[in-house]
Amino acid sequence: MSSHRPFSAELLKIDCAQVAERIEVAIRDIVLQRLRRRGAVLGLSGGIDSSVSAALCARALGKERVLGLFMPEADSDPESLRLGRKVADSLGIETLLEDIHPILEASGCYRRRNEAIREVVPEYGKDWKSKIVLPDLLNRPGYAIHSLVVQPPGGAQTRVRLTKTAYWGIVAATNFKQRTRQMMEYYHADRLLYAVVGTPNRLEYDQGFFVKGGDGLADLKPIAHLYKSQVYQLAAYLGLPSEIQRRSPTTDTYSLNQTQEEFYFSVSLEKFDLCLLGKNLGVPAAEVAPAAGLTADQVTRVCEMIDSKRKVTRYQHLAALLAEPVQEIGH
Repeated sequence: MSSHRPFSAELLKIDCAQVAERIEVAIRDIVLQRLRRRGAVLGLSGGIDSSVSAALCARALGKERVLGLFMPEADSDPESLRLGRKVADSLGIETLLEDIHPILEASGCYRRRNEAIREVVPEYGKDWKSKIVLPDLLNRPGYAIHSLVVQPPGGAQTRVRLTKTAYWGIVAATNFKQRTRQMMEYYHADRLLYAVVGTPNRLEYDQGFFVKGGDGLADLKPIAHLYKSQVYQLAAYLGLPSEIQRRSPTTDTYSLNQTQEEFYFSVSLEKFDLCLLGKNLGVPAAEVAPAAGLTADQVTRVCEMIDSKRKVTRYQHLAALLAEPVQEIGH
């Protein structure tokens, strides 16, 4: 870093008008020219990322060429549907409701998840609620061993340590949700000759916070280069409803309310933004620490987690691998 420009959150500030224009130009080029599609379809979760992505697509292609899908299931927070509708109304885009609960029930999503949970909580019943959480890795360094939080009907929450088989069983079953949603998006994309828009921000894309073949599958990902705080800046610039701008990021995947921080990132997204930026710029932990409100040791710990997740989730970024190269005849 140059001495006259110390590391600070100011480095994440963007010229929203310029950034939005560049993304909109890219969307038009990718959808209309490179993919030869007529419009865009995306899932609307009521969260900041899908809302900003929908707004940018509407500006780039015209609101009549954007389809938003609401895809709730048994564990979805009703607030997600309400806020998703609010975004769609503010943008004036067409929407459809696809309740994916029957598909998930038929595929055994909930049954398989419950069976995995019963490996560690044998009494877990149909009307119980649950979520997966990480330990406090920021202040108590150690291995990222997940725990399961469960709650019986009318009872208190309890926390139990997950075995590897139970953890992966729960995750594998839960991934049905994202893959079913993506199936729906591609169904509507195929019938309308639209492109499927993925909505990860830079933190999610970099750290592999997506399901391969699920929300990681898309034809374009217009905000994957933007840090989370930059997505919030764009939301304000684009005039999205204030409720969307104030909503904390959630997974909306488990039956108990769950933040992205407790499930995956282990630190607030504002702090993670700065640690990831500092790491990408090669800034020493001691310089990042004051800006992020952390100690240098904590920043180092976050950077170690970043490296670990990049390594572990590399598989999710890979396309199908070939045993031998396949060339077109005549090339």
